[in-house]
Amino acid sequence: MTSTSSLPPLLPARANGVLTITLNRPEARNALSETLMRALQLTLDEAVDDAAVKVIVLAAKGPAFSSGHDLKEMASHRADPDRGLAYYRQVFAQCSRLMQTIVNHPKPVIAQVHAVATAAGCQLVASCDLAVASSEAKFATPGVNIGLFCSTPMVALSRAVPRKVAMEMLLTGEAVSAEEAKRLGLINRVVAPADLEAETQALARFIASKPTRSLKWGKQAFQHQLELSLSNAYDYVSEVMVQNMMHAEAIEGVGAFLDKRVPKWPEN
Repeated sequence: MTSTSSLPPLLPARANGVLTITLNRPEARNALSETLMRALQLTLDEAVDDAAVKVIVLAAKGPAFSSGHDLKEMASHRADPDRGLAYYRQVFAQCSRLMQTIVNHPKPVIAQVHAVATAAGCQLVASCDLAVASSEAKFATPGVNIGLFCSTPMVALSRAVPRKVAMEMLLTGEAVSAEEAKRLGLINRVVAPADLEAETQALARFIASKPTRSLKWGKQAFQHQLELSLSNAYDYVSEVMVQNMMHAEAIEGVGAFLDKRVPKWPEN
């Protein structure tokens, strides 16, 4: 029998323009160990220039989507000469880079959440562009309960939901249901558990059918304009639209719309 510790931390699969990356540490509730984060970082980096990948789905196996950082791994470094100081700086920097990679990735990233997502697992969901969840899923930032406030998850959470909502989740550590998470804007859709994979893949394939360069420019523009003042945002996106209008995708798409025909998107 294969030991769970010898299993690959991720299970990538490609079909119909969609790269599905499944977290595969079910015995550890898909805790974000160094190894798992390194593997996910590498897979996401490789997908940047993979023309066959239009959309990315993050899924998971086991009883949890992700329980956050691997606390056993982190606690083991208390025995280091510096009591873990250098390791903790390294691992939180590694996680921060991973989350920013998702936000800044040129391909849309969709979280497929089948179960509980807590702490950095909730951060992972909040960092994705879209999220589809099972009605059984729950979301929480419970670090306050163990004396380790969810400060890094706070960055993604506070950009996904209203401030007072984020603060309540962070200060109380209480979980919110999938339906409540949808109402708050943390996720997009709630579906029956049996329908989760099919619904998420259908959404991913639908987005993957859109013109590639337009998706890339659109996602990048969306993220960047959020950081700008109103006038600077309009200056920036106006130039993005100018460049988009000059591209072959817009030439074909606008022409097809005016001619009342189905567009034939150019290869990028």
